[in-house]
Amino acid sequence: MSAPAAPALVRRLVARDPDEPHRVATPLELLTDLCFVVAIAAAATQLHHAVVEDHVVAGVTGFLMAFFAIWWAWLNFTWFASAYDNDDVVYRLLTIVQILGVLVLAAGIPLVFEGHFTVVVLGYVVMRVALVLQWLRAAQQDPAHRTTNRRYALGIVVVQLGWVAFIPLAELEVLRVPLFVLLAAADVAVPVWAERAGMTSWHPHHVAERYGLFFIIVLGETVLAATTAVSEAFADPAARLGVLVVVVSSVLIVFSCWWLYFSREAGPVLARARTEGLGLAFRWGFGHYAVFASAAAVGAGLAARVDHWTHHAEAPELVTAASVTVPTAVLVAMIWLIQLRGPDASARTAVPFGLAVLLVLAGTLTPVPELVAGLVVAALLVVEVRLAAAAGGTAAP
Repeated sequence: MSAPAAPALVRRLVARDPDEPHRVATPLELLTDLCFVVAIAAAATQLHHAVVEDHVVAGVTGFLMAFFAIWWAWLNFTWFASAYDNDDVVYRLLTIVQILGVLVLAAGIPLVFEGHFTVVVLGYVVMRVALVLQWLRAAQQDPAHRTTNRRYALGIVVVQLGWVAFIPLAELEVLRVPLFVLLAAADVAVPVWAERAGMTSWHPHHVAERYGLFFIIVLGETVLAATTAVSEAFADPAARLGVLVVVVSSVLIVFSCWWLYFSREAGPVLARARTEGLGLAFRWGFGHYAVFASAAAVGAGLAARVDHWTHHAEAPELVTAASVTVPTAVLVAMIWLIQLRGPDASARTAVPFGLAVLLVLAGTLTPVPELVAGLVVAALLVVEVRLAAAAGGTAAP
């Protein structure tokens, strides 16, 4: 196999062809994804601790805010790269700067759960300096999309100034969540406003692949969280049966949700969005926040169930049960809504998914809610494999 060609020092940053054949994730994109692993693990760990200490409201609130920060940073990098990755030295160096910002962001995730956002915002400043330079470079060298790219640069700068102003205000608990939601909505509005001036040349199948790879990374963190808790719990012989239940359940949930997510192709749906309007693309792209966040929360819930079986949890049994069943139910519902509804919106798909959500939630009241969730999702997978095959879809990635 020949060695990869060395990147050019500088190339024109022009729009990529959205119909480019065989477009796949680059090694630099994969490296960037791996750097997000640290932040995801930190958020899941903090949620786990909050649940077992019975600080559920504060823990869930902190987790939702922290995960938005992680996901939004990843999303901005991913969609820009899909439209403009020219792999020259300048592009690589600016991406490395963004990676440094991600690492700063990861260091600040535990502080978010305490109501302190300085480190996370600092990480965003580092990332966004590089990202704005990328958008301005694209605006200069791609006249066809100049207005769109300038809108991105301007919008990112304005909203980032808002996040800097948010730092002292976040110390006031009564203002923290409302202001966070307001600024998060402003962040989401930037691409909606920018793309109205002309759609960037993101690649449908490339974007679908990037989201799928990130979903696998999040599921990997779920496995890691459960495995770490299990390895510690096996030192207690009295809890081994309960821990074994968690192990089996985690395999069933993670494997089944992985298969369900990839049971239908998202690329053709996104390709349709390029011709029918950006509404579908925005719903698909933004809706994945709930997919990724719930998947990460499942890992925290499974770890909490290990603490329940080893009698290390201060929270009531119902709380630790819900910490698994609720995010699993949300994940199943969002996989249907975001990933499967586009290829098949019929009742024959919606009904099994809806029934599975209800059964998973009902499992909260059973002695082994994690096992109920795993068995229900596995049964749903059997149904979906048959439906996908009948519809001409795929039974596996």
